[in-house]
Amino acid sequence: MGWLGPAEIEALRLSLRVSFWATVVSLPLGIFVAYALARWRFPGRQVLNGVVHLPLILPPVVTGYLLLLTFNVQAPVGRVLADLGVVVAFRWTGAALAAGIMAFPLMVRAIRLSIEAVDPKLEQAGATLGASQPFVFVTVTLPMILPGIIAGAILAFAKAMGEFGATITFVSNIPGQTQTLPSAVYAFLQVPGGESAAMRLVIISIVIAMGALLLSEYVGRRAAARVAGT
Repeated sequence: MGWLGPAEIEALRLSLRVSFWATVVSLPLGIFVAYALARWRFPGRQVLNGVVHLPLILPPVVTGYLLLLTFNVQAPVGRVLADLGVVVAFRWTGAALAAGIMAFPLMVRAIRLSIEAVDPKLEQAGATLGASQPFVFVTVTLPMILPGIIAGAILAFAKAMGEFGATITFVSNIPGQTQTLPSAVYAFLQVPGGESAAMRLVIISIVIAMGALLLSEYVGRRAAARVAGT
């Protein structure tokens, strides 16, 4: 990457770190929520579905502001976390939190569609043999929805890489600490002569986004073919 400057490399490295942890940490919850929405019927199900998809509807700046109100060290939640030694506001961990929340709806939707494509009779057959629901999920459902999980994780990672509004509102734009690819592009465009550096980061962002979309599409087709038994 000799054509990238130190600040650009640092922004790319931080974006990869933020997106990786945003995806990994939110994936177990995403699988659980997707399964609950696909298979369970319970009071408040539509409310949960609305909350999950709310980040897609709200302006990202609003989401970031709500995170700032919730997790700053003066707020009740932020104060409790600070007492435990966990501070996320204006830290890279806060960027990962904001990116994970913004990417969560895409992850859940991809996994949910994969679960809904699995014939419930296959799961019921396992249950009739005396297997517990967690065992049926691990041995029957999980192998069949694995391509969907991978596709959801890829989409979430790509979305986290491109997150800007919520992140910059929640953790600001601190070089080397919270300055990810999108915020670095924004910063470079604010200074004279920064257009070339911004363009290099734009090219990297496009390559990553297109690669993620193509990979997700490929995995999605594999998932459909696997469920259909071809």
